[in-house]
Amino acid sequence: MAAENHSTVIEFILKGLTNRPELQLPLFLLFLLIYSVTMIGNLGIITLICLNAQLHTPMYYFLSNLSLVDLCYSSVITPKMLVNFVSEENIISYAGCMLQLYFFLVFVIAESYMLMVMAYDRYVAICRPLLYNIIMSHHVCSLMVTVVYVMGLIGSTIEVGFMLKLPYCEVLISHYFCDVLSLMKLSCTSTHDIEMTVFFVAGFNIVVTSVTVIVSYAFILSSILRISTTEGRSKAFSTCSSHLAAVGLFYGSVSFMYLKPSTASSLAQENVASVFYTTVIPMLNPFIYSLRNKEVKAAMQKTLRRKMF
Repeated sequence: MAAENHSTVIEFILKGLTNRPELQLPLFLLFLLIYSVTMIGNLGIITLICLNAQLHTPMYYFLSNLSLVDLCYSSVITPKMLVNFVSEENIISYAGCMLQLYFFLVFVIAESYMLMVMAYDRYVAICRPLLYNIIMSHHVCSLMVTVVYVMGLIGSTIEVGFMLKLPYCEVLISHYFCDVLSLMKLSCTSTHDIEMTVFFVAGFNIVVTSVTVIVSYAFILSSILRISTTEGRSKAFSTCSSHLAAVGLFYGSVSFMYLKPSTASSLAQENVASVFYTTVIPMLNPFIYSLRNKEVKAAMQKTLRRKMF
């Protein structure tokens, strides 16, 4: 398609995860299972926290918002991917593509800031317990969550604004969803300036949030090491290692995608990294952050007994 005709691009074709027909049905069933678990897990966490007064604390307030973010950004990507597994033509309209990109960026940026807020909350709880109720007041918690979503909106608006200005000469997106890097490869013009802007925005969000998480957990681990009992240290280390594993998976996969030149990795590597932070991590977070928590288990048992009797 000639550059002067770029305005006629009204839809894109998504290449998907694989071109092999024999893998389409198994992958459909796998990701349908993952998405179902994601929805049930995250909706379950939100419902439990809403229904049980003992979970109306800052930590669970942040957890419920993390579950909401996970549910939303998984829903932006996975349903369209499932349809593409069972359809012959994987077409998405131009407007649909840009909307998918916009909301995906909103929630993936919000996810990084929510993880940062949760790490800070644990730092205050463990390192400054006497001041916890003052520092993490209802007003402060609400303000922090508002900032999380605002940062997602700002980052997404900047990046999608650049994507809307690009002229597109190709329609085949070598990915299973509309992503910034994949769309830039279809442009008729040089995208160096836009690539640098994306690198800066992604780098700013990743560095600010990951450094805050690392510093918070450094202080947390320092406090844990001062715990006198071996059992207490072991329990605390177990909790922190689970949290850090989830944080490491998220920041590792996102950094691999956005903090590198667009030609530095293969399509298969990018797909694997994308699958991790778009489908797998939203499924794992309810288990890592909530379902292993004794208070959540007790609230679940209480809720089930209340429904049964």
